[in-house]
Amino acid sequence: TRAARSRRPERTWEEKVSNELFTLTYGAMVRQLLHDFETVEEVNAELDAMGARIGSRLVDDFLANAQGVRCADFKSAADSVARVGFRSLLGVTARVGAWSETSDAGSGPSACSIYFEENPITDFVELPRGLEELSYCNVLCGVIRGALEQIGMHVTVVVVKDMLKGADGNELRLTLKEHAAETYPFKDDD
Repeated sequence: TRAARSRRPERTWEEKVSNELFTLTYGAMVRQLLHDFETVEEVNAELDAMGARIGSRLVDDFLANAQGVRCADFKSAADSVARVGFRSLLGVTARVGAWSETSDAGSGPSACSIYFEENPITDFVELPRGLEELSYCNVLCGVIRGALEQIGMHVTVVVVKDMLKGADGNELRLTLKEHAAETYPFKDDD
């Protein structure tokens, strides 16, 4: 939307070219996966797995550049993913909402949604007939899942709304399954 773009600083020519190159390359990769796998479900699973591998590598960079952002609990981690992660990875503004608790995750909020209006990976994309079940943005689910797993939070992430499929915005739903206690590979001698 125009209002969202006005809040974001103008991108340089290099950033625009880089984003468009990424978008086109991602589209070509999805097309190749559709050719290589037999079912759309297998493609969706592969996009999620690819995203998880990317997320597990991006989290170190994210934490190094986050300047004081702590991810001690699920709420702060989801907020960091939305505010900092989406801006650095996609150059878009995202927000967290629809907090709720689930019975199997313990105390505190354990489920939320991340909302975002713009999604650069869907620029230049139209889903052809017959591919309505393709979760084109499933790589984002994997990135979030992979990054959070690296800090001990095991989550499920699903696409709830996708503008590519006619929705009025994009929504990813995160549900915390387990928050593993932090372990250290060394003995602390007092």
